[in-house]
Amino acid sequence: MKKILSALFALYLLIPSSYGQNDEIRPKALGISFFLNDFITPDRIRTTSLSKVLSDKKFAKMKEMSAGLAINYFKGLKPHVDIALSLGGSFVKYPMPGKSFINEKFLMEGTASLNLKMTTEKYWVQPYITLGVGGHKYGKYYGAFLPLGLGLKVNLFDEAHVFVTSTYRVPVTTETANYHLQHSIGFAGRLGKKKEPVKLIVPPPPPPLDTDGDGIIDELDKCPTVKGLAKYNGCPIPDTDKDGINDEEDKCPTVPGLARYQGCPIPDTDGDGINDEEDKCPKVPGVARYQGCPVPDTDGDGVNDEEDKCVTIPGPKENFGCPIIPEEVKKRVDMAARNILFITGSAKLQTKSYKGLNDVVQIMNDNPGMSLQIDGHTDNVGTDEKNQILSDNRAASVKTYLVSKGISESRITSAGHGETMPIADNKTAAGRQQNRRSEMTLSYYK
Repeated sequence: MKKILSALFALYLLIPSSYGQNDEIRPKALGISFFLNDFITPDRIRTTSLSKVLSDKKFAKMKEMSAGLAINYFKGLKPHVDIALSLGGSFVKYPMPGKSFINEKFLMEGTASLNLKMTTEKYWVQPYITLGVGGHKYGKYYGAFLPLGLGLKVNLFDEAHVFVTSTYRVPVTTETANYHLQHSIGFAGRLGKKKEPVKLIVPPPPPPLDTDGDGIIDELDKCPTVKGLAKYNGCPIPDTDKDGINDEEDKCPTVPGLARYQGCPIPDTDGDGINDEEDKCPKVPGVARYQGCPVPDTDGDGVNDEEDKCVTIPGPKENFGCPIIPEEVKKRVDMAARNILFITGSAKLQTKSYKGLNDVVQIMNDNPGMSLQIDGHTDNVGTDEKNQILSDNRAASVKTYLVSKGISESRITSAGHGETMPIADNKTAAGRQQNRRSEMTLSYYK
């Protein structure tokens, strides 16, 4: 008897809901869910294997997981595709790679996913595959991950639904994120009221009269409310293309046109899809955004302005319309960068730096279309924050010097990167010396 009841219940869930959604696309909904984060099971799978965990039944117990709450938002995009947004939080000792935390801290996770459903809103039960992107904040650390998994949605009539989702969260930022499972169950309610079906009122048929008074009774008149001619079965002279010019006077009866062109469309002499009355270049094919004219090439280098990264300076197509910077000039700038020296622990330039920087000033003056990017770097001695500030100030100091020599500030950008981009081993004095550097890069790109 239990098997029969179970089979009947399963069949009932797959039957379309006669009282459910009229629309196959999911309405907007807001909900709340309870979830469990499981870091233990993925760790066991990765350190052994999935088959080993299955055979030994080494799945994490509920008490080994961290519980949390989330707010969820849903909206249907297509009958089988929904967008799902969630923001949740829990207290946990996050197993961040290479780090150890003594106390539990608040973990905030946010995701944006697509739910690919097997059934539409016409059915009570909707299994789905979910995939998306997510990010978290744990203390001062930020991370990103990809949530992939399965879910099930069960409609409760038209106003609410229950959803169950299980996702495997694959880290993108492997330094600050770890593999984990999240199992959630929640309840969501429709936002806004359900649209009521429009009731169509069908008027009664007209009496068998000659309503339009054209001498053809309505029973035989194919246009009973419009005066017409017998040869057109009581209809007026047809206007096939609906341009207001009847077919007997229309030289283009199947294409809408204008009276001044005898019912034909406004001509398009150059065949670019823009009629001559709106085309500022009626004899040369062009594009609508330039009012029928071709895409301009301001500097005449054969690369049109939409593809040219240096619109006013001629350059070859293989360099996106910008001039190619000679290797000799790049070497002069690299040499100047290697000879930028600062007073220890400060952003003040040593006078030994001026010769190379003056050469860069000469290059910039000789090439007024060039831009310059200045990047400052440090070794790992000191705190991250102090090294970042020092690198910012040193890059800015080089920029200030160049501006003081007459180079426009708009042509120079500067940025500090602290100790984040080493080029040598910080464990040796020689390596740290290489990492304490300034870099200058010329370009014509804006």
